[in-house]
Amino acid sequence: MDLLKTPGKHSKLSELAYIVLNVGLVIILLVMVLSVQNIWLPIGLVLLSKWRVFAVRPRYWPANILSNLIDTTVGVGHVILLGAAQGNLWLQVGQSVGYAVWLLLIKPRSKRQFVSAQALAALFVGTAALSMVAYEASAIVYVIAMWVLGYVCARHILIAYEPGLTGLLSLVGALICAEFGWLGYQWMFAYQMPGSEHLRLVQLAFIVTSIGYVFERALASYHKHQRIAQADMVMPIIFSASLIAVLLIFFNRLGVGGVL
Repeated sequence: MDLLKTPGKHSKLSELAYIVLNVGLVIILLVMVLSVQNIWLPIGLVLLSKWRVFAVRPRYWPANILSNLIDTTVGVGHVILLGAAQGNLWLQVGQSVGYAVWLLLIKPRSKRQFVSAQALAALFVGTAALSMVAYEASAIVYVIAMWVLGYVCARHILIAYEPGLTGLLSLVGALICAEFGWLGYQWMFAYQMPGSEHLRLVQLAFIVTSIGYVFERALASYHKHQRIAQADMVMPIIFSASLIAVLLIFFNRLGVGGVL
């Protein structure tokens, strides 16, 4: 997206090319899922689209991979959820529109509110997709994957707000996600999407994203006041606690969506 910020006569052309390429990617992924009915080929295309990560000297690869994991998580997660929605074309089209919004409006932005939205989107989509494909794996695999997801998302937010605290607090975020991942693995509830037999959104995705939202609001408050102001935290905590309470109390029955 640096091209979009470059002044000059080629900026408009670069912007148009960026839009066309990304919309084309969204359409191709949808067509591939519909025609091939296999998620691995479109997942390979998503990974191939990240080729610029390796278009530098090898010593920069680890840093590039880490900085691109948010976008990769959303892209791969989108394909997994797209494949799970087989049989409901309109739901798949809606998912594709959402992914286009991600690519064109959310992913390129660097303001803190968009960076936070990027991390929370990756946390939700990543948890939902992971639960679709890795639930039958061992608990260790699932918990490690949640640890990595928590680390990447926490780090993404921390770099925008408090770079000096990135190392320690990223590990804290990873630990929290891993703990909830273990609990979620033992007690996995999921809500079936209307019109789709296989696409289910796990309760865990809503819970960890709500906690991530509170974490982000606390960082924003600390960044602004050099302390976590109580007034800044009341509404986020009430909202997140209310959502989690509603899910646990009223939508914790097998009839809602069942256990994966």
